[in-house]
Amino acid sequence: MLSDAEKRRYHRHIILPGIGEEGQEKLKSAKVLVVGAGGIGAPVLQYLTAAGVGNIAIMDDEIVNEENLHRQILYGGHDLGKLKTIISKQRLNSLNPLIKHEIFNIRLSAANALEFISNYDIIVDTTDNASTPYLINDACIISGKPWVYASLDKFEGQISTFNCQGSPSLRCAYPLPREITSTPGSKKGLFGVLPGIIGSMQAVEVLKILTGIGKPLCGKILVYNMLTQLIKTIEFEKNPENFSITRLRPGY
Repeated sequence: MLSDAEKRRYHRHIILPGIGEEGQEKLKSAKVLVVGAGGIGAPVLQYLTAAGVGNIAIMDDEIVNEENLHRQILYGGHDLGKLKTIISKQRLNSLNPLIKHEIFNIRLSAANALEFISNYDIIVDTTDNASTPYLINDACIISGKPWVYASLDKFEGQISTFNCQGSPSLRCAYPLPREITSTPGSKKGLFGVLPGIIGSMQAVEVLKILTGIGKPLCGKILVYNMLTQLIKTIEFEKNPENFSITRLRPGY
């Protein structure tokens, strides 16, 4: 049940066709794990919090540094040297005190992925590196959880939803790690607004899945180019062999 305060706060959601109080209650009861609290993670966390997703877990083991500030909009200069999880929780609690934010100051690994992922309804990968998406993908297959993917490269971003409603997995689209995400983040250029756009799109996918409205990006990769302001989608097929994973292996 929604409280009177929640009905007032989420009124513009509740009056939308297809959402109503029932959809808002689904958001309130949902549990979402966001892996990464950086440039993509910031808008994901802010919009899920504002939308009323009741239980949000934040996993990140990094501190705020000056190079982060041109794109990681949860942080400011006075946060340098502090843990991102702690600062983000403070900002998000201020944004919406009705939401429960749980923080984990650790890195997702093969040793802990199944333990964490099995406890949440949806996983959001905002890490933008070569290996973590494959770890999340495999753990979500074993746990039977959907997850939302994103990657960035200079002026271009991609998002997709995997392992959702019988949809294909990351390995169906990219059997091997993508070359553009193999470059360390500190050594590649990135337009500061891009993570905000892609992270907001990820939040849209999460909210669609939780409320049951619209069509998630299942079997499709959305590609957004900032220089042209064009969006295209790439479709790919499901390969059943990619769902035979039964255990996680070291080396992600």
